[in-house]
Amino acid sequence: MTLTRLTRLFARLREYQHRRYSRQQLLELELHQLKDIGLSRADAVREGSKPFWKA
Repeated sequence: MTLTRLTRLFARLREYQHRRYSRQQLLELELHQLKDIGLSRADAVREGSKPFWKA
């Protein structure tokens, strides 16, 4: 495997990890916090429930 392919692979893995973490954090927000960012609980659940590989 070339260095470029490895670099892309690690970048993709970091992206997946970031998505998983961000979505978990979104699910933990209180209702007033969601309101502050313009989301409903349903919006948060819909986004937070996506698999990490889906953008």
